[in-house]
Amino acid sequence: MEIDERPRPKGDLASQLATELLDPYSNNELNERIQLLELEIARTVAHRNKASAHRAAAEALFRNPAPSGNGS
Repeated sequence: MEIDERPRPKGDLASQLATELLDPYSNNELNERIQLLELEIARTVAHRNKASAHRAAAEALFRNPAPSGNGS
């Protein structure tokens, strides 16, 4: 999987998280942050998989039928 390396808009939350200073956080706070981020990753992956399945179903529906091979 390729990572999109285009610059993100300044208001993008992922960009804000990536640049946030972590020094003020305790170990417990960092662990909580990791848990929240892992849950968000799982939610994002599930949404991506659902969107991919939806797209595949739509493509299959509108795909040209394969030739039957009966010579007609």
